[in-house]
Amino acid sequence: MRWLTKRNLPKAVSIIVIVLIILVFFKLLGYLVHLSSKEILSTSDAFIFKAEEKIKLLISSSEAFFGTDLIKDNISISEQFLDKDTLLSNFGPTLNFLRSTITMMLMTAFFVVLWLAESINVHNLLNRTILKQKHTSIKTFMKIEKDLIKFIKVKVFVSLMTGIFTGLACYAFDVSFPIFWGLFAFIINFIQMVGSFMTVILLSIFAFVEVEVTSTLVFFIMSITGVQVMFGTILEPVFMGKSFSINIITVLVMLMLWGFIWGIPGLIMAIPITVFVKIILEQFPSTKLIAAILSKG
Repeated sequence: MRWLTKRNLPKAVSIIVIVLIILVFFKLLGYLVHLSSKEILSTSDAFIFKAEEKIKLLISSSEAFFGTDLIKDNISISEQFLDKDTLLSNFGPTLNFLRSTITMMLMTAFFVVLWLAESINVHNLLNRTILKQKHTSIKTFMKIEKDLIKFIKVKVFVSLMTGIFTGLACYAFDVSFPIFWGLFAFIINFIQMVGSFMTVILLSIFAFVEVEVTSTLVFFIMSITGVQVMFGTILEPVFMGKSFSINIITVLVMLMLWGFIWGIPGLIMAIPITVFVKIILEQFPSTKLIAAILSKG
């Protein structure tokens, strides 16, 4: 937004532009969700039949190993595990979860617009007062802001590339719903470390149903794992730099803490909040030790 202001655009126009960009983003996101929904709903019964056969094969192997009966005679898996009452009982909580998640996203977007608008005033105020004195605190403030913006840019870029290449992998190996899986990988990748595991595990289970040849399934799993490793493990640390590195114990603790407080939005925001706190702690000599404990070393 400050970039728009430097182009001599009025503050009101800058806010309108930012709001329009956010609305276009959500419109595009909604369009992708709509395409994914149409893709899933238009699936023929062949996929359900194939999934039932694969699951029945696994259950039969489990029954032979454990010596128990999991499937009733003459009753299909879909009738036994996906009955109407079960679906209806789970439909309400699913809608409530989607509603709360969308509400949280819209509130976050609203506060981001306000924060961007107010940051211009803060910047101008500091320029007129403290900055003239070249006080150390203003340099700290500017570095925190610069690092935080860099973190957001890199995370969005890495998540976007992960989603695109995951969708392309699904398309190349003829796995159904490539748009859905690409969108899922993009969103879930914001959950540090856990998101990558969830994408690979869920997509591998889904591909197990669709891919008949074992070697093709192995290559597909290697492909989606390679996407996660390339963008999440190799490129992201290179783009981020050492100042954004956080050790695994800190990641797990923060995920549990913010996930407990805010649920799914908390899992997504846990690492950005931690990075923001770490950047602040690194700027002051008295708190550099705490920042060092949070980092990978």
